[in-house]
Amino acid sequence: MEILKLNENEHIECEKILRSLPEWFGIESAIIDYLNDIKNMITYVAKIDNKIVAFITLNLHNKYTAEIHLMAIYREYHNRKIGTKLIQYIENILKSKNYEYLYVKTLSDSHPDINYEKTRFFYFSNGFRPIQEIKELWGEHNPCLLMIKKI
Repeated sequence: MEILKLNENEHIECEKILRSLPEWFGIESAIIDYLNDIKNMITYVAKIDNKIVAFITLNLHNKYTAEIHLMAIYREYHNRKIGTKLIQYIENILKSKNYEYLYVKTLSDSHPDINYEKTRFFYFSNGFRPIQEIKELWGEHNPCLLMIKKI
């Protein structure tokens, strides 16, 4: 597996990944917003045999803190440590630029979605810890959990 910065034409492959995962990315307006974010934020792709199988998009908020704005991996590549390798890769880049914190927003455990239970477990197993539930961000029915990691 190799991890590279997103090339100009590769955002189409990222869209295919998003659309293949409707359990996480099933809202059309959100997909459109995410596609703009992928183009405008720093995005890295994971390739296996020259095929993009995953990506991670970063939002650099200030000189101390970066956010995993979006990460997606084709389902058939889940549980192969690709997500962990993407996080480790960006952590090394962020460390070299003196960033101190990496955070992510996901659906809170006060929502019973089984897919996001897996997402929270993934981030927790990669060193992220919950900070706060924010119901106002995505609405009462989609409570946001903020998770952070010192890098």
